[in-house]
Amino acid sequence: MKLPLFRRLLLLSLSSIALTNTFAQSPNDSVSLFNGKDLSGWHGDNPHNTVKAEAGQREKAIADQQPEFVKHWSVDNQELVNDGHGPYATTDQEYGDIELELDYKTVALADSGIYLRGTPQVQIWDTTKAGGKWNRNADKGSGGLFNNRADLPGQLPLVFADKPFGEWNHFHIVQIGSRTWVELNHKLVVDGAIMENYWDKDRLTPLPAQGPIHLQTHGGEIRWRNINLRTIDADEAISRLRGDDARFGFTSLFNGKDLTGWEGATDDYEVVDGTLQCKPGKGGVLFTKDQYADFAVRLEFKLPAGGNNGLAIRYPGEGRASYDGMCELQILDDDAEKYATLDPRQYHGSVYGVAPAHRGYLRPTGEWNYQEVTVSGSKIRVELNGTIIVDADVNQIKEYKDNAEHPGLGLKQGHFGFAGHNDPVQFRRIAIKPLH
Repeated sequence: MKLPLFRRLLLLSLSSIALTNTFAQSPNDSVSLFNGKDLSGWHGDNPHNTVKAEAGQREKAIADQQPEFVKHWSVDNQELVNDGHGPYATTDQEYGDIELELDYKTVALADSGIYLRGTPQVQIWDTTKAGGKWNRNADKGSGGLFNNRADLPGQLPLVFADKPFGEWNHFHIVQIGSRTWVELNHKLVVDGAIMENYWDKDRLTPLPAQGPIHLQTHGGEIRWRNINLRTIDADEAISRLRGDDARFGFTSLFNGKDLTGWEGATDDYEVVDGTLQCKPGKGGVLFTKDQYADFAVRLEFKLPAGGNNGLAIRYPGEGRASYDGMCELQILDDDAEKYATLDPRQYHGSVYGVAPAHRGYLRPTGEWNYQEVTVSGSKIRVELNGTIIVDADVNQIKEYKDNAEHPGLGLKQGHFGFAGHNDPVQFRRIAIKPLH
């Protein structure tokens, strides 16, 4: 299925925005996933078979694969070796944001891949014509996100970087949210592209927030060594995703000192340690002096337990952001018990009452989150911590929470702001870029 032009161009734009020296100056605190002696820390799982198991039978389906795992996987010369058969080598642990480095060496007619968060895949090819897969773009080289749709960034590698058979290849992979960067033999082959969720045939669900790493086996011997992984914390993830605001055309909306440039509920907000914060027990809409039509805005926020706020989009300067403005995008502690029974269109990132967001991508309460929102005409995209949680055209939505009308949905421009709801939610590094 070919994506609409808007989505393809926006994905390309967001991909280019996201990267600034993603591979540079990485802290050296990685851990080895393979001890060079045995299969400790790994088990066998071909997820393409496991996914077919009936509900409640997944653990048994994995257990049944273990005899084949030890039959076809072994350790030789401190290398993890597969003979081209059996289930995939799968980490016992699951991972979220990571930096992964490893070496591999393969043979003719084999292909393989690395599954991230249990999802295929960073591709490994026999790139020769004799391998018989040039019709599947094997001639373009390894390292691409093979299971992305063909019209999306990352599906094909940016450059050919494979070494000849018999030589070791080196992968350096960074995964933050759904965004993936891949270096093969020190050449950038995937540049912050969104990795699609292969398990959702319609590609409507993002990559899971966590999952195991699989080393695929497929048709011939492959050897692995020096498998090292480092988890990426929230601060580093934000820095890598965000890069330099000015370089990408964003200008700051908040000086970290006072409310210069802001209007509306100025008495309900305060500056605390360089952050913009709604006063406890206060609310109202704080909004920019300037108005915007199509724009992208990026910011960082920290939720207290049970915290609730919202982003006012194309706000007219009075009334409710969620109804009189184009919309309000929820800022909410989804895991709070008091919110357990909300309408799906009320959780974090949702176009309030209109379009639900994918859940499960917020960081733990008390950690900083990074969010970028793009508004173009009637289309709204919300990317949270590297994962797109909303991608909606509000003009196509006709059913609303409580059947309530949203008279502001058609507004073409307005102010950007914050819709307070009595909780001390913190915001920092708020920057905006007009799109026209």
